[in-house]
Parts: sequence; C-alpha cells; structure tokens
Amino acid sequence: MTDRWRVAANLSTLANGLLGVAAVLYTLAGNKLWAMLLIAIAIGFDGLDGMLSRRSPSPPSRFGRIADSVADAMTFGIAPAFLLAVHSTDASTWAPYAALTTAVAVGYLAAALARLTYFTARAHHLGYFLGVPTPESALAVVVVLLFHDTPGYAGVQPVGVLIGACALAVLMVVPIPYPKIRRGHRLRLASAVTAGFAAVVLVLLQFHPAASSAAGLAAAVAAYGFLVGVALYYIAGPFTVVRPPAAGS
Repeated sequence: MTDRWRVAANLSTLANGLLGVAAVLYTLAGNKLWAMLLIAIAIGFDGLDGMLSRRSPSPPSRFGRIADSVADAMTFGIAPAFLLAVHSTDASTWAPYAALTTAVAVGYLAAALARLTYFTARAHHLGYFLGVPTPESALAVVVVLLFHDTPGYAGVQPVGVLIGACALAVLMVVPIPYPKIRRGHRLRLASAVTAGFAAVVLVLLQFHPAASSAAGLAAAVAAYGFLVGVALYYIAGPFTVVRPPAAGS
C-alpha cells in the first residue's frame, strides 16, 4: 500500500528543490527580488516536508534524507550564493568588489554544503541542529541584501553584505546548538510572525512601490520586523535548546 504521507513529503522536497533552481534563474535574469521570494516560499515546503514525514508510519529512509539535503543545497546553498555573487542592481557600486564578492559567495556555498553533509551523515538523529540550519541562513542572507543591496533600506553597502555573508557562513559550521522549531516550541509563534513579515515585504517589493507610498512604508516596516525575527532566532535560539545529558553523567 502506498504511503501517502511519504509521497507527499517527497513532493514537498521536490518543490523545494525546483524553487531553488527557479531562484537561481531569476537571479541570473536580474530579478533578485523574485529569487528572494522563491527562497522564502521554499522554506515553507522544507518545513512541510518534515511535518509530512513525521506523520508517515514508515521509518525515515536514507534516500529521503539525502534527497532533502540535495534540495536544501540547491535552494539554501546555491541560490543564496548566486544572490550574493550576481549584481544587476547598482552594478557600478559593486564593481570594485567583484572578485571578493565571488570568493565570499563560494565560501558561503562551501559552508552550506559542509553543514548539510555533516547533518545528513552524522547529526540527523539529534533533536536540534549543530550550527545554524541552512534555511535560516538563507533567510538571513535575504535580510542582509534587503538592507544593504536591494532595495537597500540602509543604503547599498557592499562591505556590509560581505561581512554579513562571512558571519553567516561561519555560524553554519560552528557547533552551536540551534533549535528545530516544531509544535510547542517557545519560538514557534515568533517564527510564524517572522514568516508573515517576510511574505509581506517580499510580495510588496515585487510591485516596486515608491518609498513614501503606503505600500512602500508597509514594506519597510515589514522588513524591520523580518530583521528582528531572524535576529531573534540567531540570538535566542541556542538558549532554547535542551540537550540530553552526556552518557555517564
């Protein structure tokens, strides 16, 4: 008998990966805002994948775990790296930093792949993440770009983007515990509100509203809410992780 939950989970994984491919294509086409929106939507499918998988009566398969990591590598590793490396908006400002930007993007991708490889091979059974998970890191890349590149709420600042990307890459691979946000977790509501802010700002910006218009102001307010929500996970997340006692203690 077909396990409908497992099939649905696999379809969610596929949707996640396809959205990552689309995000790369939109970035190459010069529409980074659409790429950011697709990455945010893919995070929803990534979460849905896990939820559906846990409902399945079948035990988790190695194939499903690897497929999930491949999709995550595409959407939360390669796509953010392209967002960092490709600059079709205000290209003249970025021109002096072209080589350094490419190097940082490659470093970010390497950190994401290393983190996913370790998780798939050795840490998938843990009740928490070691290092910032790639979806949250990708969201943070979007925040950095919103404030320092497109639309540049804090001004177009290549140095700010490069420093932020380097910090995010490091936080993916350092062994700091970060929580898996599931039902009942104390950051669950904050994560839902953050997702709402992300949706508002990324949808409104597709219409390129004037900064002084109602839509432009709403997008700016949502962007700051988005920033606070992502920062909350990075700062408060490790303090919400309950780690089991070491053996023999």
